[in-house]
Amino acid sequence: MTRAAAVLFARPRLTAAVLGALAACGFAPLGLWPLTLLCLALLTALLARAESRKQAFLLGWLFGLTQFTVGLNWIVTAFGFQAALPAWLGWIAVIGLSAYLAVWPGLALLGAWLLGRGNRLALVLVLAGCWAIGEWLRGWVFTGFPWNPLGAIALRSYSDPGLAFTAQWLGTYALSGLVMLLAGCWWLALERRRADARGAALVLAPVLLMLVPAPRDTRDGTLDYTLVQPNTAQEELHDPARYEETFQRSMNLSRAARPGQTRLVLWPESGLPDFLFPGYPARWYRATTYGADPELARWRIGRMIGDGTVLLTGNDRLDVQGDKVTSARAGISAIASDGTVRATYDKAHLVPFGEYVPLPQVLEPLGLTRFVPGDIGFKPGPGPRTIDLGAWGRVGMQLCYEIIFPGAVTQPGARPDFIFNPSNDGWYGNWGPPQHLAHARLRAIEEGLPVLRSTTTGVSAVIDAAGRVRHHVPLRQAARIDGKVPPAADPTLFAQAGNALSLGWAIALLALSLVARRRRGG
Repeated sequence: MTRAAAVLFARPRLTAAVLGALAACGFAPLGLWPLTLLCLALLTALLARAESRKQAFLLGWLFGLTQFTVGLNWIVTAFGFQAALPAWLGWIAVIGLSAYLAVWPGLALLGAWLLGRGNRLALVLVLAGCWAIGEWLRGWVFTGFPWNPLGAIALRSYSDPGLAFTAQWLGTYALSGLVMLLAGCWWLALERRRADARGAALVLAPVLLMLVPAPRDTRDGTLDYTLVQPNTAQEELHDPARYEETFQRSMNLSRAARPGQTRLVLWPESGLPDFLFPGYPARWYRATTYGADPELARWRIGRMIGDGTVLLTGNDRLDVQGDKVTSARAGISAIASDGTVRATYDKAHLVPFGEYVPLPQVLEPLGLTRFVPGDIGFKPGPGPRTIDLGAWGRVGMQLCYEIIFPGAVTQPGARPDFIFNPSNDGWYGNWGPPQHLAHARLRAIEEGLPVLRSTTTGVSAVIDAAGRVRHHVPLRQAARIDGKVPPAADPTLFAQAGNALSLGWAIALLALSLVARRRRGG
Protein backbone atom coordinates (compact mmCIF):
# COMPACT_ATOMS: atom_id res chain seq x y z
CA MET A 1 0.00 0.00 0.00
CA THR A 2 1.37 3.41 -0.97
CA ARG A 3 1.73 6.23 1.54
CA ALA A 4 -1.17 8.11 -0.09
CA ALA A 5 -3.42 5.07 0.19
CA ALA A 6 -2.39 4.56 3.80
CA VAL A 7 -3.42 8.13 4.64
CA LEU A 8 -6.66 7.71 2.69
CA PHE A 9 -7.73 4.55 4.50
CA ALA A 10 -6.36 5.36 7.96
CA ARG A 11 -9.40 7.49 8.86
CA PRO A 12 -12.12 6.32 6.47
CA ARG A 13 -14.96 8.33 8.03
CA LEU A 14 -13.07 11.61 7.79
CA THR A 15 -12.03 10.72 4.26
CA ALA A 16 -15.65 10.02 3.27
CA ALA A 17 -16.71 13.41 4.62
CA VAL A 18 -13.97 15.22 2.71
CA LEU A 19 -14.82 13.32 -0.47
CA GLY A 20 -18.48 14.32 -0.16
CA ALA A 21 -17.64 18.02 0.12
CA LEU A 22 -15.36 17.82 -2.92
CA ALA A 23 -17.91 15.80 -4.91
CA ALA A 24 -20.43 18.66 -4.60
CA CYS A 25 -18.18 20.69 -6.90
CA GLY A 26 -19.31 18.57 -9.86
CA PHE A 27 -22.79 20.12 -9.78
CA ALA A 28 -23.68 23.56 -11.12
CA PRO A 29 -22.41 26.20 -10.95
CA LEU A 30 -18.86 24.76 -10.79
CA GLY A 31 -19.34 21.70 -13.00
CA LEU A 32 -16.10 19.94 -11.98
CA TRP A 33 -17.41 16.49 -12.93
CA PRO A 34 -13.97 14.74 -13.10
CA LEU A 35 -13.51 15.64 -9.43
CA THR A 36 -16.87 14.09 -8.59
CA LEU A 37 -16.04 10.89 -10.47
CA LEU A 38 -12.73 10.64 -8.63
CA CYS A 39 -14.44 11.17 -5.25
CA LEU A 40 -16.98 8.46 -6.05
CA ALA A 41 -14.21 6.07 -7.10
CA LEU A 42 -12.40 6.66 -3.81
CA LEU A 43 -15.68 6.26 -1.90
CA THR A 44 -16.06 2.85 -3.58
CA ALA A 45 -12.53 2.00 -2.41
CA LEU A 46 -13.50 2.88 1.16
CA LEU A 47 -16.65 0.78 0.88
CA ALA A 48 -14.69 -2.23 -0.36
CA ARG A 49 -12.60 -2.08 2.80
CA ALA A 50 -15.52 -1.53 5.20
CA GLU A 51 -15.56 -4.15 7.95
CA SER A 52 -19.17 -3.95 9.06
CA ARG A 53 -22.64 -2.84 8.02
CA LYS A 54 -22.44 0.11 10.39
CA GLN A 55 -19.21 1.31 8.82
CA ALA A 56 -20.62 0.91 5.29
CA PHE A 57 -23.71 2.96 6.16
CA LEU A 58 -21.68 5.65 7.95
CA LEU A 59 -19.35 6.04 4.98
CA GLY A 60 -22.31 6.77 2.72
CA TRP A 61 -24.03 8.95 5.28
CA LEU A 62 -20.94 11.10 5.93
CA PHE A 63 -20.31 11.43 2.19
CA GLY A 64 -23.91 12.52 1.65
CA LEU A 65 -23.91 14.86 4.65
CA THR A 66 -21.07 16.99 3.33
CA GLN A 67 -22.07 16.72 -0.31
CA PHE A 68 -25.58 18.02 0.41
CA THR A 69 -24.37 20.65 2.87
CA VAL A 70 -22.04 22.17 0.27
CA GLY A 71 -24.42 21.73 -2.65
CA LEU A 72 -27.42 23.16 -0.79
CA ASN A 73 -25.59 26.17 0.64
CA TRP A 74 -28.04 28.39 -1.27
CA ILE A 75 -30.77 27.57 1.26
CA VAL A 76 -28.90 29.71 3.78
CA THR A 77 -29.57 32.75 1.58
CA ALA A 78 -33.32 32.22 1.88
CA PHE A 79 -33.16 32.81 5.62
CA GLY A 80 -31.89 36.32 4.97
CA PHE A 81 -35.28 37.23 3.49
CA GLN A 82 -37.35 36.19 6.50
CA ALA A 83 -37.12 38.65 9.37
CA ALA A 84 -38.80 36.21 11.76
CA LEU A 85 -35.87 33.80 11.50
CA PRO A 86 -32.25 34.52 12.47
CA ALA A 87 -29.76 34.17 9.63
CA TRP A 88 -27.58 31.72 11.57
CA LEU A 89 -30.49 29.30 11.61
CA GLY A 90 -29.94 28.85 7.88
CA TRP A 91 -26.84 26.72 8.36
CA ILE A 92 -28.56 24.63 11.01
CA ALA A 93 -31.42 24.06 8.58
CA VAL A 94 -29.05 23.07 5.77
CA ILE A 95 -27.10 20.66 7.95
CA GLY A 96 -30.30 19.20 9.39
CA LEU A 97 -31.81 18.68 5.93
CA SER A 98 -28.51 17.23 4.67
CA ALA A 99 -28.38 14.83 7.62
CA TYR A 100 -31.74 13.43 6.50
CA LEU A 101 -30.94 13.37 2.77
CA ALA A 102 -27.65 11.59 3.52
CA VAL A 103 -29.62 8.59 4.77
CA TRP A 104 -30.18 7.55 1.15
CA PRO A 105 -26.49 7.40 0.13
CA GLY A 106 -25.92 5.63 3.43
CA LEU A 107 -28.50 2.99 2.58
CA ALA A 108 -27.10 2.67 -0.95
CA LEU A 109 -23.64 1.85 0.40
CA LEU A 110 -25.11 -0.49 3.00
CA GLY A 111 -27.02 -2.37 0.29
CA ALA A 112 -23.91 -2.57 -1.88
CA TRP A 113 -21.83 -3.89 1.03
CA LEU A 114 -24.40 -6.55 1.86
CA LEU A 115 -24.90 -7.74 -1.72
CA GLY A 116 -21.61 -7.09 -3.43
CA ARG A 117 -18.70 -7.37 -1.02
CA GLY A 118 -15.95 -9.82 -1.87
CA ASN A 119 -16.31 -9.34 -5.63
CA ARG A 120 -15.11 -6.10 -7.20
CA LEU A 121 -17.24 -6.12 -10.32
CA ALA A 122 -20.32 -7.19 -8.37
CA LEU A 123 -19.71 -4.38 -5.87
CA VAL A 124 -19.57 -1.77 -8.64
CA LEU A 125 -22.76 -3.05 -10.27
CA VAL A 126 -24.68 -3.32 -7.00
CA LEU A 127 -23.59 0.14 -5.87
CA ALA A 128 -24.79 1.69 -9.14
CA GLY A 129 -28.16 -0.06 -8.83
CA CYS A 130 -28.59 0.77 -5.15
CA TRP A 131 -27.67 4.41 -5.78
CA ALA A 132 -30.38 4.71 -8.43
CA ILE A 133 -32.97 3.16 -6.09
CA GLY A 134 -31.84 5.42 -3.25
CA GLU A 135 -32.31 8.53 -5.36
CA TRP A 136 -35.76 7.33 -6.44
CA LEU A 137 -36.72 6.92 -2.77
CA ARG A 138 -35.31 10.37 -1.97
CA GLY A 139 -37.55 11.75 -4.70
CA TRP A 140 -40.85 10.75 -3.09
CA VAL A 141 -40.52 9.76 0.60
CA PHE A 142 -41.98 12.55 2.79
CA THR A 143 -43.08 14.36 -0.43
CA GLY A 144 -39.53 14.04 -1.78
CA PHE A 145 -36.56 16.29 -2.42
CA PRO A 146 -34.60 14.95 -5.44
CA TRP A 147 -32.34 18.02 -5.67
CA ASN A 148 -28.90 17.51 -7.25
CA PRO A 149 -29.28 13.94 -8.50
CA LEU A 150 -25.89 12.50 -9.36
CA GLY A 151 -26.89 12.36 -13.02
CA ALA A 152 -26.93 16.17 -13.13
CA ILE A 153 -23.13 16.25 -13.34
CA ALA A 154 -23.47 14.65 -16.80
CA LEU A 155 -24.91 17.94 -18.15
CA ARG A 156 -21.72 19.12 -19.79
CA SER A 157 -22.52 22.68 -20.90
CA TYR A 158 -25.46 24.90 -21.83
CA SER A 159 -24.86 24.21 -25.52
CA ASP A 160 -24.44 20.44 -25.14
CA PRO A 161 -26.20 18.14 -22.65
CA GLY A 162 -23.52 15.48 -23.20
CA LEU A 163 -24.12 12.10 -21.56
CA ALA A 164 -27.26 13.45 -19.87
CA PHE A 165 -28.93 13.04 -23.28
CA THR A 166 -29.31 9.34 -22.37
CA ALA A 167 -31.90 10.30 -19.72
CA GLN A 168 -34.56 9.85 -22.41
CA TRP A 169 -33.80 6.11 -22.34
CA LEU A 170 -32.75 5.81 -18.68
CA GLY A 171 -34.49 8.46 -16.60
CA THR A 172 -32.56 10.70 -14.24
CA TYR A 173 -32.29 8.15 -11.44
CA ALA A 174 -30.80 5.49 -13.71
CA LEU A 175 -28.53 8.16 -15.21
CA SER A 176 -27.22 8.66 -11.67
CA GLY A 177 -26.58 4.93 -11.50
CA LEU A 178 -24.66 5.17 -14.77
CA VAL A 179 -22.47 7.95 -13.35
CA MET A 180 -21.74 5.77 -10.32
CA LEU A 181 -20.90 2.91 -12.69
CA LEU A 182 -18.39 5.12 -14.53
CA ALA A 183 -16.78 6.06 -11.24
CA GLY A 184 -16.61 2.35 -10.43
CA CYS A 185 -14.58 1.83 -13.60
CA TRP A 186 -11.96 4.21 -12.24
CA TRP A 187 -11.89 2.27 -8.96
CA LEU A 188 -11.47 -1.01 -10.82
CA ALA A 189 -8.55 0.52 -12.72
CA LEU A 190 -6.97 1.65 -9.43
CA GLU A 191 -7.42 -1.81 -7.93
CA ARG A 192 -5.80 -3.53 -10.92
CA ARG A 193 -2.56 -1.53 -10.45
CA ARG A 194 -1.44 -2.53 -13.94
CA ALA A 195 -0.74 -0.25 -16.88
CA ASP A 196 -2.25 -2.44 -19.61
CA ALA A 197 -4.93 -2.08 -22.28
CA ARG A 198 -7.74 -3.11 -19.96
CA GLY A 199 -6.67 -0.60 -17.33
CA ALA A 200 -6.44 2.15 -19.96
CA ALA A 201 -9.96 1.29 -21.17
CA LEU A 202 -11.32 1.49 -17.63
CA VAL A 203 -9.78 4.94 -17.19
CA LEU A 204 -10.59 6.41 -20.60
CA ALA A 205 -14.09 5.02 -21.22
CA PRO A 206 -15.80 7.16 -18.53
CA VAL A 207 -14.03 10.28 -19.81
CA LEU A 208 -14.98 9.62 -23.42
CA LEU A 209 -18.59 8.90 -22.49
CA MET A 210 -18.84 12.09 -20.43
CA LEU A 211 -17.42 14.09 -23.34
CA VAL A 212 -19.54 12.52 -26.10
CA PRO A 213 -21.57 15.24 -27.88
CA ALA A 214 -25.34 14.87 -27.91
CA PRO A 215 -27.27 14.94 -31.20
CA ARG A 216 -28.15 18.47 -32.28
CA ASP A 217 -31.64 19.55 -33.34
CA THR A 218 -31.81 23.04 -34.86
CA ARG A 219 -35.45 22.95 -35.95
CA ASP A 220 -37.67 25.88 -35.05
CA GLY A 221 -41.34 25.87 -34.23
CA THR A 222 -44.06 28.23 -35.45
CA LEU A 223 -45.32 29.97 -32.30
CA ASP A 224 -43.68 33.27 -31.37
CA TYR A 225 -42.80 33.99 -27.78
CA THR A 226 -41.35 36.82 -25.70
CA LEU A 227 -39.75 35.53 -22.51
CA VAL A 228 -39.12 38.18 -19.85
CA GLN A 229 -36.64 38.33 -16.98
CA PRO A 230 -37.38 41.62 -15.16
CA ASN A 231 -34.55 41.27 -12.62
CA THR A 232 -36.89 42.08 -9.75
CA ALA A 233 -34.97 41.77 -6.49
CA GLN A 234 -36.53 39.65 -3.77
CA GLU A 235 -36.89 42.70 -1.52
CA GLU A 236 -39.11 44.38 -4.14
CA LEU A 237 -41.54 41.52 -4.80
CA HIS A 238 -43.58 41.91 -1.62
CA ASP A 239 -43.26 45.69 -1.23
CA PRO A 240 -46.57 47.34 -2.27
CA ALA A 241 -44.75 50.62 -2.83
CA ARG A 242 -42.77 48.95 -5.66
CA TYR A 243 -45.63 47.05 -7.33
CA GLU A 244 -46.29 49.58 -10.08
CA GLU A 245 -42.60 50.07 -10.79
CA THR A 246 -41.97 46.33 -11.15
CA PHE A 247 -45.12 45.92 -13.26
CA GLN A 248 -44.03 48.64 -15.66
CA ARG A 249 -40.53 47.16 -15.89
CA SER A 250 -41.92 43.80 -16.97
CA MET A 251 -44.40 45.41 -19.36
CA ASN A 252 -41.72 47.54 -21.02
CA LEU A 253 -39.82 44.32 -21.74
CA SER A 254 -42.94 42.75 -23.26
CA ARG A 255 -43.93 45.11 -26.10
CA ALA A 256 -44.89 43.41 -29.37
CA ALA A 257 -42.44 43.62 -32.24
CA ARG A 258 -45.34 44.14 -34.66
CA PRO A 259 -49.07 44.87 -34.17
CA GLY A 260 -51.38 41.87 -33.96
CA GLN A 261 -48.53 39.39 -33.58
CA THR A 262 -49.78 35.97 -32.41
CA ARG A 263 -47.38 35.27 -29.57
CA LEU A 264 -47.00 34.19 -25.97
CA VAL A 265 -45.52 36.54 -23.40
CA LEU A 266 -43.95 34.62 -20.52
CA TRP A 267 -43.49 36.23 -17.10
CA PRO A 268 -42.00 34.61 -13.98
CA GLU A 269 -43.48 33.38 -10.74
CA SER A 270 -44.52 36.38 -8.62
CA GLY A 271 -44.69 38.23 -11.94
CA LEU A 272 -48.01 39.95 -11.30
CA PRO A 273 -49.04 41.35 -7.91
CA ASP A 274 -52.64 42.15 -8.91
CA PHE A 275 -55.56 39.99 -7.84
CA LEU A 276 -57.43 39.33 -11.07
CA PHE A 277 -60.65 37.84 -9.73
CA PRO A 278 -63.60 39.49 -7.94
CA GLY A 279 -65.05 38.49 -4.59
CA TYR A 280 -62.09 38.97 -2.26
CA PRO A 281 -62.29 41.19 0.84
CA ALA A 282 -61.52 44.80 -0.15
CA ARG A 283 -58.38 45.04 1.97
CA TRP A 284 -56.64 42.46 -0.24
CA TYR A 285 -57.04 44.65 -3.33
CA ARG A 286 -55.86 47.93 -1.79
CA ALA A 287 -52.15 47.07 -1.86
CA THR A 288 -52.16 46.04 -5.54
CA THR A 289 -51.41 48.25 -8.52
CA TYR A 290 -55.02 48.91 -9.42
CA GLY A 291 -56.76 49.11 -6.07
CA ALA A 292 -60.08 47.32 -5.73
CA ASP A 293 -60.91 46.78 -9.40
CA PRO A 294 -59.68 43.44 -10.75
CA GLU A 295 -61.61 43.95 -14.00
CA LEU A 296 -59.75 47.19 -14.66
CA ALA A 297 -56.45 45.47 -13.83
CA ARG A 298 -57.18 42.75 -16.41
CA TRP A 299 -58.22 45.32 -19.02
CA ARG A 300 -55.02 47.30 -18.56
CA ILE A 301 -52.87 44.17 -18.91
CA GLY A 302 -54.69 43.10 -22.08
CA ARG A 303 -54.39 46.56 -23.64
CA MET A 304 -50.67 46.79 -22.88
CA ILE A 305 -49.63 43.35 -24.15
CA GLY A 306 -51.41 44.02 -27.46
CA ASP A 307 -53.72 42.20 -29.85
CA GLY A 308 -52.88 38.60 -30.64
CA THR A 309 -50.98 38.08 -27.40
CA VAL A 310 -51.59 35.79 -24.42
CA LEU A 311 -49.65 36.50 -21.23
CA LEU A 312 -48.66 33.56 -19.00
CA THR A 313 -47.58 34.77 -15.58
CA GLY A 314 -47.25 33.60 -12.03
CA ASN A 315 -50.24 34.95 -10.15
CA ASP A 316 -51.63 33.87 -6.77
CA ARG A 317 -55.33 33.35 -6.08
CA LEU A 318 -57.31 33.32 -2.83
CA ASP A 319 -59.90 30.97 -1.35
CA VAL A 320 -62.64 32.91 0.43
CA GLN A 321 -65.41 31.95 2.84
CA GLY A 322 -67.69 34.90 3.49
CA ASP A 323 -65.42 37.85 4.19
CA LYS A 324 -62.52 35.68 5.34
CA VAL A 325 -59.59 34.43 3.26
CA THR A 326 -58.95 30.82 4.25
CA SER A 327 -56.05 29.86 1.98
CA ALA A 328 -54.11 30.86 -1.12
CA ARG A 329 -53.10 29.08 -4.30
CA ALA A 330 -49.76 29.67 -5.97
CA GLY A 331 -50.56 29.56 -9.63
CA ILE A 332 -50.26 30.66 -13.23
CA SER A 333 -52.81 32.78 -15.10
CA ALA A 334 -53.26 33.03 -18.89
CA ILE A 335 -54.49 36.53 -19.75
CA ALA A 336 -55.67 37.37 -23.28
CA SER A 337 -55.45 40.75 -25.01
CA ASP A 338 -59.13 41.44 -24.32
CA GLY A 339 -58.48 41.19 -20.58
CA THR A 340 -60.12 37.80 -20.07
CA VAL A 341 -58.42 35.06 -18.06
CA ARG A 342 -58.24 32.18 -20.51
CA ALA A 343 -57.03 29.60 -17.97
CA THR A 344 -55.50 29.15 -14.54
CA TYR A 345 -53.20 26.57 -13.00
CA ASP A 346 -52.67 25.81 -9.30
CA LYS A 347 -49.28 24.58 -8.12
CA ALA A 348 -49.54 21.01 -6.85
CA HIS A 349 -46.14 20.34 -5.28
CA LEU A 350 -45.69 23.00 -2.62
CA VAL A 351 -42.33 23.93 -1.10
CA PRO A 352 -41.88 22.91 2.56
CA PHE A 353 -41.26 26.05 4.66
CA GLY A 354 -41.67 28.15 1.51
CA GLU A 355 -45.41 27.69 1.00
CA TYR A 356 -46.41 25.56 3.95
CA VAL A 357 -45.00 24.42 7.28
CA PRO A 358 -44.92 20.64 7.85
CA LEU A 359 -46.35 19.66 11.25
CA PRO A 360 -47.32 23.28 12.07
CA GLN A 361 -48.61 22.37 15.55
CA VAL A 362 -45.09 21.24 16.48
CA LEU A 363 -42.81 23.54 14.50
CA GLU A 364 -44.55 26.93 14.60
CA PRO A 365 -44.39 27.18 18.44
CA LEU A 366 -40.61 26.66 18.05
CA GLY A 367 -40.42 29.74 15.83
CA LEU A 368 -40.12 27.87 12.53
CA THR A 369 -42.29 29.59 9.94
CA ARG A 370 -42.49 30.11 6.19
CA PHE A 371 -39.98 32.16 4.22
CA VAL A 372 -42.82 33.73 2.24
CA PRO A 373 -44.37 36.70 4.09
CA GLY A 374 -47.94 36.38 5.36
CA ASP A 375 -50.00 34.11 7.57
CA ILE A 376 -52.23 32.53 4.93
CA GLY A 377 -51.24 28.98 4.05
CA PHE A 378 -51.11 27.73 0.46
CA LYS A 379 -53.35 24.95 -0.79
CA PRO A 380 -52.06 22.46 -3.42
CA GLY A 381 -53.63 21.95 -6.83
CA PRO A 382 -54.57 18.59 -8.37
CA GLY A 383 -51.30 17.90 -10.23
CA PRO A 384 -49.63 18.56 -13.60
CA ARG A 385 -51.98 20.04 -16.17
CA THR A 386 -51.90 20.70 -19.89
CA ILE A 387 -53.74 23.89 -20.80
CA ASP A 388 -55.02 24.10 -24.38
CA LEU A 389 -54.72 27.72 -25.53
CA GLY A 390 -55.73 27.07 -29.13
CA ALA A 391 -53.51 29.05 -31.50
CA TRP A 392 -51.07 29.60 -28.61
CA GLY A 393 -50.40 25.91 -28.14
CA ARG A 394 -50.94 23.19 -25.55
CA VAL A 395 -48.94 24.30 -22.54
CA GLY A 396 -47.76 22.03 -19.75
CA MET A 397 -47.68 24.02 -16.51
CA GLN A 398 -44.92 23.49 -13.93
CA LEU A 399 -44.50 26.24 -11.37
CA CYS A 400 -41.00 26.70 -9.92
CA TYR A 401 -40.05 23.79 -7.62
CA GLU A 402 -42.37 21.34 -9.40
CA ILE A 403 -39.91 20.90 -12.27
CA ILE A 404 -37.41 19.00 -10.08
CA PHE A 405 -39.51 15.80 -9.89
CA PRO A 406 -38.78 13.21 -12.61
CA GLY A 407 -41.85 11.55 -14.06
CA ALA A 408 -44.27 14.08 -12.53
CA VAL A 409 -44.24 17.05 -14.89
CA THR A 410 -46.90 16.22 -17.49
CA GLN A 411 -50.57 15.35 -17.25
CA PRO A 412 -51.14 11.67 -18.09
CA GLY A 413 -52.85 11.31 -21.46
CA ALA A 414 -52.48 15.00 -22.34
CA ARG A 415 -48.99 15.52 -23.75
CA PRO A 416 -48.28 19.25 -24.18
CA ASP A 417 -46.37 21.01 -26.95
CA PHE A 418 -43.97 22.47 -24.39
CA ILE A 419 -43.61 23.08 -20.66
CA PHE A 420 -43.77 26.55 -19.12
CA ASN A 421 -41.77 26.79 -15.90
CA PRO A 422 -42.00 30.23 -14.28
CA SER A 423 -39.92 30.58 -11.13
CA ASN A 424 -38.63 32.94 -8.50
CA ASP A 425 -35.03 31.97 -7.71
CA GLY A 426 -34.16 35.31 -6.13
CA TRP A 427 -34.08 33.56 -2.75
CA TYR A 428 -31.23 31.28 -3.64
CA GLY A 429 -27.98 33.16 -4.16
CA ASN A 430 -25.55 32.09 -6.88
CA TRP A 431 -25.71 28.29 -6.56
CA GLY A 432 -29.44 27.60 -6.46
CA PRO A 433 -30.52 29.09 -9.84
CA PRO A 434 -28.10 27.16 -12.09
CA GLN A 435 -28.89 23.96 -10.20
CA HIS A 436 -32.61 24.61 -10.72
CA LEU A 437 -31.96 25.14 -14.44
CA ALA A 438 -30.19 21.77 -14.56
CA HIS A 439 -33.38 20.09 -13.33
CA ALA A 440 -35.41 21.78 -16.06
CA ARG A 441 -32.92 20.52 -18.67
CA LEU A 442 -33.18 16.95 -17.38
CA ARG A 443 -36.99 17.12 -17.57
CA ALA A 444 -36.77 18.36 -21.16
CA ILE A 445 -34.54 15.40 -22.09
CA GLU A 446 -36.64 12.83 -20.22
CA GLU A 447 -39.93 13.97 -21.73
CA GLY A 448 -38.68 15.07 -25.18
CA LEU A 449 -40.35 18.44 -24.59
CA PRO A 450 -38.99 21.99 -24.76
CA VAL A 451 -39.05 23.92 -21.49
CA LEU A 452 -39.44 27.69 -21.40
CA ARG A 453 -38.31 29.05 -18.08
CA SER A 454 -38.94 32.65 -16.97
CA THR A 455 -37.51 33.74 -13.61
CA THR A 456 -37.44 36.98 -11.65
CA THR A 457 -33.65 37.29 -11.41
CA GLY A 458 -32.26 34.39 -13.50
CA VAL A 459 -31.37 32.01 -14.89
CA SER A 460 -34.17 32.31 -17.50
CA ALA A 461 -33.80 30.00 -20.48
CA VAL A 462 -35.29 28.41 -23.57
CA ILE A 463 -34.45 24.69 -23.52
CA ASP A 464 -35.12 22.48 -26.52
CA ALA A 465 -36.36 18.89 -26.39
CA ALA A 466 -32.77 17.58 -26.34
CA GLY A 467 -31.93 19.54 -23.17
CA ARG A 468 -29.83 22.15 -25.00
CA VAL A 469 -30.13 25.73 -23.76
CA ARG A 470 -30.79 27.67 -26.95
CA HIS A 471 -31.06 31.09 -25.28
CA HIS A 472 -30.67 32.31 -21.71
CA VAL A 473 -30.52 35.44 -19.58
CA PRO A 474 -27.78 35.29 -16.91
CA LEU A 475 -28.27 36.02 -13.24
CA ARG A 476 -29.32 39.51 -12.19
CA GLN A 477 -29.88 40.97 -15.63
CA ALA A 478 -33.08 42.47 -16.99
CA ALA A 479 -33.72 41.29 -20.54
CA ARG A 480 -36.13 39.60 -22.91
CA ILE A 481 -35.73 36.69 -25.30
CA ASP A 482 -37.72 36.58 -28.54
CA GLY A 483 -38.04 33.56 -30.77
CA LYS A 484 -40.19 30.63 -31.76
CA VAL A 485 -41.00 27.81 -29.34
CA PRO A 486 -38.77 24.83 -30.22
CA PRO A 487 -40.69 21.77 -31.46
CA ALA A 488 -41.39 18.77 -29.27
CA ALA A 489 -39.76 15.43 -30.05
CA ASP A 490 -41.67 12.17 -30.28
CA PRO A 491 -42.58 10.76 -26.85
CA THR A 492 -39.42 9.28 -25.34
CA LEU A 493 -39.11 5.90 -23.70
CA PHE A 494 -39.10 7.67 -20.33
CA ALA A 495 -42.19 9.71 -21.26
CA GLN A 496 -44.01 6.42 -21.85
CA ALA A 497 -42.68 4.41 -18.89
CA GLY A 498 -41.80 7.02 -16.24
CA ASN A 499 -39.70 6.15 -13.22
CA ALA A 500 -40.47 2.46 -13.69
CA LEU A 501 -37.86 2.66 -16.44
CA SER A 502 -35.18 3.83 -14.00
CA LEU A 503 -36.12 1.14 -11.52
CA GLY A 504 -35.95 -1.44 -14.29
CA TRP A 505 -32.38 -0.41 -15.09
CA ALA A 506 -31.47 -0.54 -11.39
CA ILE A 507 -32.85 -4.07 -11.10
CA ALA A 508 -30.91 -5.04 -14.24
CA LEU A 509 -27.68 -3.84 -12.59
CA LEU A 510 -28.45 -5.90 -9.50
CA ALA A 511 -29.11 -8.94 -11.68
CA LEU A 512 -25.82 -8.42 -13.53
CA SER A 513 -24.03 -8.35 -10.19
CA LEU A 514 -25.31 -11.87 -9.51
CA VAL A 515 -23.94 -13.00 -12.88
CA ALA A 516 -20.59 -11.37 -12.10
CA ARG A 517 -20.44 -13.09 -8.72
CA ARG A 518 -21.21 -16.51 -10.20
CA ARG A 519 -18.71 -16.19 -13.05
CA ARG A 520 -15.96 -15.23 -10.62
CA GLY A 521 -16.89 -17.85 -8.09
CA GLY A 522 -18.39 -15.65 -5.39
